[in-house]
Amino acid sequence: MQSGITVSKELHNAFNDLVSSPSKRGLIATITSETLIPQSVLPSKSPDFYTDLPSLPTLLSKDQASYILLRRYQNAPDGYVAVTYIPDSAPVRQKMLFASTRLTLVRELGAERFRESLFVTEMKELEKEGWEKHDAHGALKAPLTEEEESLQGVKEAEAEARGGTKGRRLETGGRLSVGISADARGALEEFRDGDAQGNLLQLNVDIKRETIELVGTSSTNADGLASAISGTEPRYTFFRYIHSLEGTEQSPVVFIYTCPSESKVKERMVYASTKQGFLAAASSELGIEIAKKFEASSPSELTVSTLEDEFRPKQEQKQGFSRPKRPGKR
Repeated sequence: MQSGITVSKELHNAFNDLVSSPSKRGLIATITSETLIPQSVLPSKSPDFYTDLPSLPTLLSKDQASYILLRRYQNAPDGYVAVTYIPDSAPVRQKMLFASTRLTLVRELGAERFRESLFVTEMKELEKEGWEKHDAHGALKAPLTEEEESLQGVKEAEAEARGGTKGRRLETGGRLSVGISADARGALEEFRDGDAQGNLLQLNVDIKRETIELVGTSSTNADGLASAISGTEPRYTFFRYIHSLEGTEQSPVVFIYTCPSESKVKERMVYASTKQGFLAAASSELGIEIAKKFEASSPSELTVSTLEDEFRPKQEQKQGFSRPKRPGKR
């Protein structure tokens, strides 16, 4: 989802000034009147990136979102990092606005300038220890050489042949990918083949491990669908909608993405950015045919009539010929 907000001329100029000025380490930006504008500058006291970090919290608020543009890799054309800082205590509308605008910010300032893009919710993630943890985690890996790529492919093939528990990676676009556990993959395959113990399969995303996990399988009908899905945590749900249409039993597969409004911002971001790639992999790799897709903030939105309306044949309404009225006498 894109927000329609654009980068102001002032922010373009401020970022160009950051690029050309060694005396500046970073730039804080915000959204005002549907426009991205510069807010403050983080000065550079040393060539060392970590030396300048202690001054950063003084430019941020504990309950207001900000964009942080930092020069991390000295003298490198792509040496910048775009950080989206959205504290949990920020207003809900602001959270969604900043989350949906972060790609626009990087694109309009020049994606080739940014080696990394981060999403954080706490100031401590911007301290030296937080950056070191981020680097160690390898969330944003350096591009692989052709030899390394081939070696990785061999290792993944070997792991798959052994039936390892880590599962394969599902590319979700950009630089983000998630794994799928062996249990989740096995349950999806059984669901596809009609061998699952139920017509409802639920999955969630383990944010820390970056894997899609199996929540469970069960049986329900359209009446019990809403109550069967968690109303407090995000879910990817596959539902085999068994119903009768014109005297014939039908059982199309429906995919449902639910994300309650009280979900954490990081959860919303990961689920939303993973969904499209996961569905593509479920279709191309696992062969699951999805008839309809639904998105809802609450399972209560998934009513019997919602499903019936989607699968009921659309009636063509024939419009009768209207005889034109006779003109009145003058």
